[in-house]
Amino acid sequence: MTDNVTDSPDLNAVIAGLLRDLAQVQKLKQKKYAYARAALAISNLDEPIQTYLHADGTLDKIPHVGPSSTRVILEVLQTGESATVAKAIAASGGTSKTDESRMWRQHFLTRARVRAALANTALHGPSLDQYRGDLQMHSTWSDGSQSLEDLINEGIARGYEYCAVTDHSHGLSIAGGLSMERFTQQHQEIDGLNARFKSRFRLLKGVEANIQADGSLDMTAAELRHMEIVVAAPHAVLRATHDQTDRMIRAVQTPGVHILGHPRGRKYGERPGVSADWRRVFAAAKASNVAVEIDGDPSRQDIDYELARDAVAAGCLFALDTDAHSTSEFEYVDTAIAHARLAGVPVELVVNTWPVARLLRWARTRQA
Repeated sequence: MTDNVTDSPDLNAVIAGLLRDLAQVQKLKQKKYAYARAALAISNLDEPIQTYLHADGTLDKIPHVGPSSTRVILEVLQTGESATVAKAIAASGGTSKTDESRMWRQHFLTRARVRAALANTALHGPSLDQYRGDLQMHSTWSDGSQSLEDLINEGIARGYEYCAVTDHSHGLSIAGGLSMERFTQQHQEIDGLNARFKSRFRLLKGVEANIQADGSLDMTAAELRHMEIVVAAPHAVLRATHDQTDRMIRAVQTPGVHILGHPRGRKYGERPGVSADWRRVFAAAKASNVAVEIDGDPSRQDIDYELARDAVAAGCLFALDTDAHSTSEFEYVDTAIAHARLAGVPVELVVNTWPVARLLRWARTRQA
Protein backbone atom coordinates (compact mmCIF):
# COMPACT_ATOMS: atom_id res chain seq x y z
CA MET A 1 0.00 0.00 0.00
CA THR A 2 1.42 3.39 -0.99
CA ASP A 3 0.39 6.70 0.54
CA ASN A 4 3.01 9.08 -0.93
CA VAL A 5 3.59 10.42 2.59
CA THR A 6 5.48 7.66 4.37
CA ASP A 7 7.08 6.00 1.34
CA SER A 8 10.20 8.19 1.32
CA PRO A 9 12.55 8.68 4.30
CA ASP A 10 11.52 11.46 6.67
CA LEU A 11 14.77 13.35 7.20
CA ASN A 12 13.12 15.47 9.91
CA ALA A 13 12.53 12.26 11.87
CA VAL A 14 16.02 10.94 11.12
CA ILE A 15 17.67 14.15 12.30
CA ALA A 16 15.44 14.53 15.37
CA GLY A 17 16.30 10.96 16.35
CA LEU A 18 20.03 11.54 15.95
CA LEU A 19 19.86 14.71 18.04
CA ARG A 20 18.00 12.75 20.69
CA ASP A 21 20.74 10.11 20.58
CA LEU A 22 23.27 12.88 21.09
CA ALA A 23 21.29 14.22 24.03
CA GLN A 24 21.21 10.79 25.68
CA VAL A 25 25.00 10.42 25.73
CA GLN A 26 25.79 13.87 27.13
CA LYS A 27 27.16 14.09 30.65
CA LEU A 28 26.37 17.75 31.17
CA LYS A 29 22.71 18.51 31.88
CA GLN A 30 22.90 21.74 29.86
CA LYS A 31 24.06 19.89 26.74
CA LYS A 32 21.42 17.19 27.21
CA TYR A 33 18.76 19.86 27.32
CA ALA A 34 20.15 21.74 24.29
CA TYR A 35 20.22 18.69 22.02
CA ALA A 36 16.80 17.49 23.22
CA ARG A 37 15.33 20.92 22.54
CA ALA A 38 16.89 20.94 19.07
CA ALA A 39 15.44 17.48 18.38
CA LEU A 40 11.98 18.70 19.33
CA ALA A 41 12.39 21.80 17.15
CA ILE A 42 13.18 19.65 14.11
CA SER A 43 10.24 17.31 14.82
CA ASN A 44 7.93 20.34 14.96
CA LEU A 45 9.01 21.97 11.69
CA ASP A 46 6.09 22.56 9.34
CA GLU A 47 8.12 21.64 6.26
CA PRO A 48 10.79 19.05 5.38
CA ILE A 49 14.25 20.07 6.52
CA GLN A 50 15.43 20.12 2.89
CA THR A 51 13.43 23.30 2.31
CA TYR A 52 15.63 25.11 4.84
CA LEU A 53 18.83 24.31 2.91
CA HIS A 54 20.37 26.94 0.59
CA ALA A 55 22.26 26.23 -2.63
CA ASP A 56 25.54 27.26 -0.95
CA GLY A 57 25.12 24.50 1.64
CA THR A 58 24.08 26.76 4.51
CA LEU A 59 20.92 26.36 6.54
CA ASP A 60 18.21 28.82 7.51
CA LYS A 61 18.29 29.72 11.18
CA ILE A 62 15.90 27.42 13.06
CA PRO A 63 14.87 28.49 16.58
CA HIS A 64 16.45 26.39 19.36
CA VAL A 65 18.94 24.79 16.94
CA GLY A 66 22.53 25.79 17.71
CA PRO A 67 25.78 25.37 15.76
CA SER A 68 26.50 21.83 17.03
CA SER A 69 23.01 20.62 16.07
CA THR A 70 23.29 22.40 12.73
CA ARG A 71 26.47 20.43 12.01
CA VAL A 72 24.55 17.19 12.55
CA ILE A 73 21.76 18.38 10.24
CA LEU A 74 24.18 19.26 7.44
CA GLU A 75 25.95 15.91 7.78
CA VAL A 76 22.64 14.08 7.32
CA LEU A 77 21.61 16.25 4.38
CA GLN A 78 24.97 15.61 2.70
CA THR A 79 25.55 11.93 3.51
CA GLY A 80 22.35 10.50 5.00
CA GLU A 81 24.03 9.92 8.38
CA SER A 82 26.00 11.76 11.04
CA ALA A 83 29.62 10.94 11.83
CA THR A 84 29.41 13.32 14.78
CA VAL A 85 26.62 11.34 16.44
CA ALA A 86 28.18 7.96 15.65
CA LYS A 87 31.47 9.05 17.23
CA ALA A 88 29.75 10.39 20.36
CA ILE A 89 27.75 7.17 20.87
CA ALA A 90 30.82 4.98 20.38
CA ALA A 91 32.81 7.07 22.85
CA SER A 92 30.05 6.82 25.45
CA GLY A 93 29.76 3.04 25.27
CA GLY A 94 25.99 3.48 25.05
CA THR A 95 25.36 1.66 21.78
CA SER A 96 22.87 -0.88 23.16
CA LYS A 97 20.86 1.81 24.92
CA THR A 98 20.78 3.87 21.73
CA ASP A 99 19.69 0.89 19.64
CA GLU A 100 16.87 0.19 22.11
CA SER A 101 15.69 3.80 22.01
CA ARG A 102 15.68 3.76 18.20
CA MET A 103 13.47 0.67 18.20
CA TRP A 104 10.90 2.63 20.20
CA ARG A 105 10.56 5.40 17.59
CA GLN A 106 8.89 3.39 14.85
CA HIS A 107 5.98 4.93 12.91
CA PHE A 108 5.99 8.28 14.67
CA LEU A 109 5.05 11.22 12.43
CA THR A 110 6.85 14.55 12.51
CA ARG A 111 4.82 17.73 12.14
CA ALA A 112 5.81 18.00 8.48
CA ARG A 113 4.51 14.47 7.82
CA VAL A 114 1.29 15.22 9.68
CA ARG A 115 0.70 18.28 7.49
CA ALA A 116 1.43 16.26 4.37
CA ALA A 117 -1.08 13.58 5.38
CA LEU A 118 -3.78 16.17 6.08
CA ALA A 119 -3.18 17.84 2.71
CA ASN A 120 -2.92 14.68 0.61
CA THR A 121 -6.19 14.39 -1.32
CA ALA A 122 -5.29 10.86 -2.42
CA LEU A 123 -5.74 9.63 1.14
CA HIS A 124 -9.13 8.45 2.34
CA GLY A 125 -10.28 9.04 5.87
CA PRO A 126 -11.53 11.74 8.23
CA SER A 127 -10.71 15.41 7.84
CA LEU A 128 -10.60 18.24 10.33
CA ASP A 129 -13.87 19.72 9.10
CA GLN A 130 -15.66 16.44 9.92
CA TYR A 131 -14.38 16.35 13.49
CA ARG A 132 -17.05 17.23 16.09
CA GLY A 133 -15.31 16.71 19.42
CA ASP A 134 -12.46 15.25 21.45
CA LEU A 135 -13.12 12.32 23.78
CA GLN A 136 -9.96 12.23 25.90
CA MET A 137 -9.02 15.44 27.71
CA HIS A 138 -7.78 16.35 31.19
CA SER A 139 -8.51 19.32 33.41
CA THR A 140 -7.27 20.92 36.60
CA TRP A 141 -9.42 18.41 38.46
CA SER A 142 -6.64 15.84 37.89
CA ASP A 143 -3.34 16.49 36.07
CA GLY A 144 -4.38 19.05 33.46
CA SER A 145 -3.79 22.80 33.42
CA GLN A 146 -7.09 23.76 31.76
CA SER A 147 -10.27 24.44 33.66
CA LEU A 148 -13.55 22.94 32.48
CA GLU A 149 -14.62 26.33 31.16
CA ASP A 150 -11.29 26.71 29.34
CA LEU A 151 -11.96 23.38 27.70
CA ILE A 152 -15.41 24.47 26.57
CA ASN A 153 -14.27 27.83 25.24
CA GLU A 154 -11.42 26.30 23.26
CA GLY A 155 -13.76 23.66 21.88
CA ILE A 156 -16.21 26.34 20.73
CA ALA A 157 -13.36 28.33 19.17
CA ARG A 158 -12.41 25.25 17.13
CA GLY A 159 -15.99 24.67 16.01
CA TYR A 160 -16.57 21.57 18.12
CA GLU A 161 -20.01 20.48 19.29
CA TYR A 162 -18.81 18.54 22.33
CA CYS A 163 -15.83 17.20 24.24
CA ALA A 164 -15.44 14.68 27.04
CA VAL A 165 -13.42 15.57 30.09
CA THR A 166 -11.79 12.30 31.12
CA ASP A 167 -9.80 13.00 34.24
CA HIS A 168 -8.00 10.07 35.83
CA SER A 169 -9.65 7.54 38.10
CA HIS A 170 -8.55 7.02 41.71
CA GLY A 171 -6.19 4.15 40.86
CA LEU A 172 -3.72 6.55 39.24
CA SER A 173 -2.91 8.71 42.22
CA ILE A 174 0.33 9.92 40.63
CA ALA A 175 -1.81 11.77 38.06
CA GLY A 176 -4.23 13.18 40.63
CA GLY A 177 -6.83 10.47 40.15
CA LEU A 178 -10.26 11.38 41.49
CA SER A 179 -12.35 9.64 44.10
CA MET A 180 -16.03 9.21 43.32
CA GLU A 181 -16.77 12.01 45.78
CA ARG A 182 -14.57 14.31 43.68
CA PHE A 183 -16.19 13.11 40.47
CA THR A 184 -19.59 13.94 41.94
CA GLN A 185 -18.37 17.46 42.61
CA GLN A 186 -16.95 17.72 39.10
CA HIS A 187 -20.25 16.53 37.61
CA GLN A 188 -22.09 19.27 39.46
CA GLU A 189 -19.79 21.84 37.85
CA ILE A 190 -20.31 20.21 34.44
CA ASP A 191 -24.10 20.39 34.87
CA GLY A 192 -23.85 24.09 35.60
CA LEU A 193 -21.61 24.74 32.59
CA ASN A 194 -23.82 22.71 30.26
CA ALA A 195 -26.81 24.76 31.39
CA ARG A 196 -24.90 27.95 30.50
CA PHE A 197 -23.63 26.70 27.12
CA LYS A 198 -26.69 24.60 26.29
CA SER A 199 -27.24 25.73 22.70
CA ARG A 200 -23.56 25.96 21.86
CA PHE A 201 -21.62 23.07 23.40
CA ARG A 202 -21.98 19.85 25.42
CA LEU A 203 -19.32 18.79 27.92
CA LEU A 204 -19.52 15.06 28.52
CA LYS A 205 -18.81 13.43 31.88
CA GLY A 206 -15.96 11.03 31.36
CA VAL A 207 -13.09 9.23 33.00
CA GLU A 208 -9.79 7.68 31.99
CA ALA A 209 -9.98 4.46 33.95
CA ASN A 210 -6.81 2.53 34.64
CA ILE A 211 -6.40 -0.96 33.15
CA GLN A 212 -4.73 -2.98 35.87
CA ALA A 213 -2.20 -5.76 35.24
CA ASP A 214 -4.91 -8.45 35.16
CA GLY A 215 -7.11 -6.48 32.75
CA SER A 216 -9.65 -5.35 35.32
CA LEU A 217 -10.35 -1.65 35.83
CA ASP A 218 -9.76 0.38 38.97
CA MET A 219 -13.48 1.25 39.03
CA THR A 220 -16.54 -0.82 39.86
CA ALA A 221 -19.49 -1.31 37.53
CA ALA A 222 -21.57 0.97 39.76
CA GLU A 223 -18.94 3.71 39.50
CA LEU A 224 -18.69 3.38 35.71
CA ARG A 225 -22.45 3.95 35.42
CA HIS A 226 -21.93 7.56 36.53
CA MET A 227 -19.86 8.26 33.39
CA GLU A 228 -21.04 9.12 29.89
CA ILE A 229 -17.69 8.23 28.29
CA VAL A 230 -15.20 5.73 29.73
CA VAL A 231 -11.71 5.56 28.28
CA ALA A 232 -9.87 2.50 29.59
CA ALA A 233 -6.10 2.78 29.25
CA PRO A 234 -2.95 1.00 30.48
CA HIS A 235 -0.51 2.96 32.65
CA ALA A 236 1.64 0.16 34.10
CA VAL A 237 3.52 -2.94 32.90
CA LEU A 238 4.48 -1.00 29.79
CA ARG A 239 8.10 -2.19 29.49
CA ALA A 240 7.47 -5.91 29.99
CA THR A 241 8.16 -8.25 27.08
CA HIS A 242 5.62 -10.94 27.96
CA ASP A 243 2.36 -11.24 26.03
CA GLN A 244 -0.53 -9.23 27.50
CA THR A 245 -3.25 -10.09 25.00
CA ASP A 246 -5.60 -11.46 27.66
CA ARG A 247 -5.18 -8.30 29.74
CA MET A 248 -6.29 -6.07 26.88
CA ILE A 249 -9.13 -8.35 25.77
CA ARG A 250 -10.52 -8.40 29.31
CA ALA A 251 -10.47 -4.60 29.34
CA VAL A 252 -12.43 -4.16 26.10
CA GLN A 253 -14.93 -6.81 27.18
CA THR A 254 -15.68 -4.96 30.43
CA PRO A 255 -19.22 -3.51 30.36
CA GLY A 256 -19.15 0.27 30.58
CA VAL A 257 -15.93 0.73 28.56
CA HIS A 258 -16.34 2.82 25.42
CA ILE A 259 -12.79 3.48 24.24
CA LEU A 260 -9.53 1.55 24.51
CA GLY A 261 -7.21 4.50 25.16
CA HIS A 262 -3.60 4.70 23.91
CA PRO A 263 -3.69 0.89 23.73
CA ARG A 264 0.03 0.18 23.93
CA GLY A 265 0.99 2.96 26.31
CA ARG A 266 4.15 3.49 24.27
CA LYS A 267 6.35 6.60 24.51
CA TYR A 268 8.66 7.95 21.84
CA GLY A 269 12.16 6.60 22.39
CA GLU A 270 11.39 5.63 26.00
CA ARG A 271 9.30 2.46 26.10
CA PRO A 272 7.63 0.00 23.72
CA GLY A 273 4.38 -0.33 25.62
CA VAL A 274 2.17 -3.40 25.90
CA SER A 275 3.08 -6.44 23.83
CA ALA A 276 -0.01 -8.26 22.56
CA ASP A 277 -1.61 -10.06 19.65
CA TRP A 278 -3.34 -6.91 18.52
CA ARG A 279 -5.44 -8.61 15.87
CA ARG A 280 -7.09 -10.64 18.61
CA VAL A 281 -7.53 -7.51 20.73
CA PHE A 282 -9.10 -5.64 17.80
CA ALA A 283 -11.42 -8.56 17.08
CA ALA A 284 -12.56 -8.43 20.71
CA ALA A 285 -13.04 -4.66 20.50
CA LYS A 286 -15.14 -5.07 17.36
CA ALA A 287 -17.26 -7.77 19.01
CA SER A 288 -17.79 -5.55 22.07
CA ASN A 289 -18.49 -2.42 19.98
CA VAL A 290 -15.60 -0.63 21.72
CA ALA A 291 -13.67 2.08 19.88
CA VAL A 292 -9.90 1.86 19.49
CA GLU A 293 -8.13 5.13 20.15
CA ILE A 294 -5.56 6.92 18.06
CA ASP A 295 -3.98 9.21 20.64
CA GLY A 296 -2.55 12.28 18.91
CA ASP A 297 -0.11 13.30 21.64
CA PRO A 298 3.13 13.54 19.61
CA SER A 299 5.02 11.52 22.22
CA ARG A 300 2.38 8.74 22.09
CA GLN A 301 0.85 8.47 18.58
CA ASP A 302 -0.84 5.33 19.81
CA ILE A 303 -2.02 3.41 17.92
CA ASP A 304 -0.05 4.40 14.82
CA TYR A 305 -1.11 4.13 11.18
CA GLU A 306 0.50 0.69 10.66
CA LEU A 307 -1.27 -0.92 13.58
CA ALA A 308 -4.46 1.00 12.81
CA ARG A 309 -4.65 -0.80 9.47
CA ASP A 310 -5.16 -4.06 11.37
CA ALA A 311 -7.96 -2.42 13.36
CA VAL A 312 -9.54 -1.21 10.10
CA ALA A 313 -9.39 -4.77 8.76
CA ALA A 314 -11.14 -5.96 11.93
CA GLY A 315 -13.95 -3.43 11.36
CA CYS A 316 -13.29 -1.53 14.58
CA LEU A 317 -14.74 1.79 15.61
CA PHE A 318 -12.14 4.50 16.22
CA ALA A 319 -11.78 7.46 18.58
CA LEU A 320 -9.32 10.15 17.48
CA ASP A 321 -8.26 12.06 20.57
CA THR A 322 -5.60 14.47 21.80
CA ASP A 323 -5.14 13.45 25.43
CA ALA A 324 -4.87 17.23 25.90
CA HIS A 325 -3.80 18.52 29.30
CA SER A 326 -3.86 22.17 28.20
CA THR A 327 -5.70 24.22 25.57
CA SER A 328 -2.51 24.46 23.48
CA GLU A 329 -2.62 20.68 23.09
CA PHE A 330 -5.94 20.73 21.24
CA GLU A 331 -3.78 20.91 18.10
CA TYR A 332 -2.70 17.30 18.68
CA VAL A 333 -5.88 16.33 16.86
CA ASP A 334 -3.94 16.93 13.63
CA THR A 335 -1.64 14.02 14.47
CA ALA A 336 -4.50 11.67 15.32
CA ILE A 337 -6.33 12.49 12.09
CA ALA A 338 -3.12 12.12 10.05
CA HIS A 339 -2.63 8.56 11.34
CA ALA A 340 -6.27 7.75 10.62
CA ARG A 341 -5.91 9.01 7.04
CA LEU A 342 -2.71 7.05 6.49
CA ALA A 343 -4.48 3.94 7.80
CA GLY A 344 -7.54 4.51 5.61
CA VAL A 345 -9.96 4.63 8.54
CA PRO A 346 -13.51 5.06 7.14
CA VAL A 347 -15.09 8.31 8.29
CA GLU A 348 -18.29 6.60 9.41
CA LEU A 349 -16.33 4.47 11.90
CA VAL A 350 -14.83 7.49 13.67
CA VAL A 351 -17.04 8.22 16.66
CA ASN A 352 -15.72 11.81 16.88
CA THR A 353 -17.51 12.58 13.61
CA TRP A 354 -20.90 11.56 14.99
CA PRO A 355 -23.48 14.07 16.27
CA VAL A 356 -23.71 14.05 20.05
CA ALA A 357 -27.09 12.29 20.05
CA ARG A 358 -25.71 9.37 18.05
CA LEU A 359 -22.56 9.29 20.18
CA LEU A 360 -24.59 9.02 23.38
CA ARG A 361 -26.88 6.35 21.92
CA TRP A 362 -23.79 4.26 21.19
CA ALA A 363 -22.39 4.99 24.63
CA ARG A 364 -25.58 3.72 26.28
CA THR A 365 -25.22 0.37 24.48
CA ARG A 366 -21.99 -0.14 26.46
CA GLN A 367 -23.52 0.71 29.83
CA ALA A 368 -22.07 -1.16 32.79
